[in-house]
Amino acid sequence: MPSPQVALMAMATAVPPHRLEQAAIASLARRIYARSLARYPQLAGVYVNAGIEQRYSARPLDWFETTHDWPERTRAYLVGARALFLDAAGNALLRAGLRARDVDTIVTVSSTGIATPSLEALVAAEMGFRPDVLRVPVFGRGCAGGVVGLSLGARLAQARPGEVVLVVVVELCTLAFRGDRSTKADVISSALFGDGAAALVLRAGDHGKGVIISDTAEHTWPSTLDIMGWTVDPAGFGVVLSRSLPRFIEQRLAAPVRRFVKRARLAAPQLVLHPGGAKVLEAVEGALALQTGTLRDEREVLRTHGNMSAPTVLFVLERALRRGLRGQALLAAMGPGFTISMAALEGGHG
Repeated sequence: MPSPQVALMAMATAVPPHRLEQAAIASLARRIYARSLARYPQLAGVYVNAGIEQRYSARPLDWFETTHDWPERTRAYLVGARALFLDAAGNALLRAGLRARDVDTIVTVSSTGIATPSLEALVAAEMGFRPDVLRVPVFGRGCAGGVVGLSLGARLAQARPGEVVLVVVVELCTLAFRGDRSTKADVISSALFGDGAAALVLRAGDHGKGVIISDTAEHTWPSTLDIMGWTVDPAGFGVVLSRSLPRFIEQRLAAPVRRFVKRARLAAPQLVLHPGGAKVLEAVEGALALQTGTLRDEREVLRTHGNMSAPTVLFVLERALRRGLRGQALLAAMGPGFTISMAALEGGHG
């Protein structure tokens, strides 16, 4: 007996209230990182060349002018992440024609803050989740987390056909801004990252309804732990972002992608990818033999929202769905590990 198909019934995205213009961020960062920029003059243009015009933040720009310790960052994370969870999850369920008490499983993905109990428990009463809902928090997947959450949610939905799986992906990357550090990675991160959230409603057995998730896969490259991640010290997270990333993508991305495309029987699928940054997009296009500028939705999300880590690829998916995604698509994002997470989608149902 074939496994039941998993449908993406609805999705929603959300951003925090503070819109930050890239020019204003650049002005503040140049003051904070004056010594680093003098030492590394090649970084001076990173705010212009990042392909970003604005981003959204859980805190106003002046919050970043002073130093903050772990307790302050955690308080800001809990307030901001709760609000984004409620916004994205509430709207996704509304669009699916469901209520919070209809949810059987919640997958919560977040790597930019620590909450114990985890976020879905903190908002359970306000959302109206049932006491017997299965809670699955996921930490540490970084930029790959959006595809990881969708893939895990799809597998859980497939295991229990008819049950509703809610996937919520929340990242507040800006709270990791470190004015007390001045590495190249810190400067580059200050030019890239923003805050946002996305929520997905999945269910197996609704044949012909919504976008179908037909297959999922991951590939982790050996000996690549130093490419991307966090360090932890008394002040907060410290970004790990290797300068070798674009070149690594150019050289190593194609093989696992082609293997998955073949396994999933995808024929010239539409690409829905995580836009990590302008250089990363160029590297992806080069690796996959795409014409430069092919990834238009990815560049538009990057321009208007920056790199929000895990939910970013879901913002790109939302744009594709609004345009009427039909036929086969490959959803993919890379993150710490170093890992690529992939999902095969089929649009045009229902």
